[in-house]
Amino acid sequence: MRQLTFLTCFIFIGISAIAQTGYTIKGTIKGLPPQPFTLAHYFGSSQYIVKDTAVADNSGSLTFTGDKHLPEGVYMLLSPTKRRIAEFIIGKEQHFTFSSDTVNVIANMKIEGSSDNELYYKFQQQIAGYNGEISILTAQMKMRQDLMTQTKINNLRRQIFTYYRTFAQENANTLPGKIMKANLDIELPAAPKRPDGRVDSAWLFQYYKTHFWDNFDFSDDRLVRTSTLQRKLDRYIQEVTFQDPDSLIQSSDFVIEKALKGGNKEMQSYCIWYLTNKAENPAIIGGEQVFVHLAEKYYIGGIMPSTDSSTVQNIRQKVNTLKPLLVGKTMPALSLTDTTGKMRSLADLNANYTIVMFYDPDCSHCRQSTPVLKEFYEKNKKTLGLQILAASVARAPEQWKKYISDFGVQEWIHGYDYSFRIDFRKDFDVVNTPMIYVLDRDKKIIARRIPAEQLDGFMDYYQQRLAYEKATKVK
Repeated sequence: MRQLTFLTCFIFIGISAIAQTGYTIKGTIKGLPPQPFTLAHYFGSSQYIVKDTAVADNSGSLTFTGDKHLPEGVYMLLSPTKRRIAEFIIGKEQHFTFSSDTVNVIANMKIEGSSDNELYYKFQQQIAGYNGEISILTAQMKMRQDLMTQTKINNLRRQIFTYYRTFAQENANTLPGKIMKANLDIELPAAPKRPDGRVDSAWLFQYYKTHFWDNFDFSDDRLVRTSTLQRKLDRYIQEVTFQDPDSLIQSSDFVIEKALKGGNKEMQSYCIWYLTNKAENPAIIGGEQVFVHLAEKYYIGGIMPSTDSSTVQNIRQKVNTLKPLLVGKTMPALSLTDTTGKMRSLADLNANYTIVMFYDPDCSHCRQSTPVLKEFYEKNKKTLGLQILAASVARAPEQWKKYISDFGVQEWIHGYDYSFRIDFRKDFDVVNTPMIYVLDRDKKIIARRIPAEQLDGFMDYYQQRLAYEKATKVK
């Protein structure tokens, strides 16, 4: 996945007004080899930013130190192979010591000089104790099923839930407490009943979605430097939101509005960046509409706090390319020369459905997709009234003709741009090949960027949807 370039433009501010300046984090983890280890903070759950490096001695001791305070958040101690050894809370107390061993880092961790880390490990050790008991009981259940053991497991799980919620409430003003609270699901009220007496599950789901973010503090930029924010964003967008462009736009705006109201520019920047970046490579048909909306509203509209003019210009160019190619739009004009030297226009093709495939004869993925597309065409050309326009984007006419012959697809309409005037990337968003569009009779785009392997399933779904819409109108 391509990352938007403005990530490097983020500025993390973590200056703290306490007597000690800078940071000094000393510790020993018995069993660590004498190698360089890095101290890095989370940037979402899938990325991190390295802030310091230290070499462990033969006893597993190492020291991280610097003249400036570190940005506050959750940090990882990483091995040279990027394996996570331990986590620490870096808050206002940035001069502390730790000790543990590689046998069980969490269970044996001791902290001095950081109340946040004492809390953080107290919580983890307590949860680990509960989980250890559950593991033993679960192993017993494999040997012998009995109601008493299952009851003990259920009781332990309830204790975990109660402890988790109590910890979050009692430590609400600390970063460990905020993290735990943010990870808590909201408590659901009793749902109203429908006229038939059953629980209104739709009302309950809508309540859950509306209040999903109630436990999250959008005003605290420290939560950007944890794994919590990205995980909640992913769950809200991928699991709680219906996967169609309108719903995804509504949910993205809902989250960003909460971040804007929170007043923290770093939080706002992350939410806008992450949601826009995810939308740039959508997983659903028509998902580019989400990217266009977010890009226009927040980047081009000037709401995004942390960006630069070159990034905005790049995004504007991307939007200008995508807008005429969104699902529901009429495909832009396309005229190409066929193998006989005749000009063929997309607008002149008479078919219920037209598949437009932009490809490169030397592209290995294109060569894998072509037999799949050929099989789809042979199967559906009559029943669907299907036609295929295959457009070579390469500047190699002999390879183009050989490709047609090699795969035996002479029945398709083939096109080549002998004029060299078409910018396939700019005019048709052909960033990768093959690039497949599906058009209806009026040459409106009904799908784009769809793999050849998914055409069968998509057309079945689309035909069923048309039949349903027709039946609904008749009623």
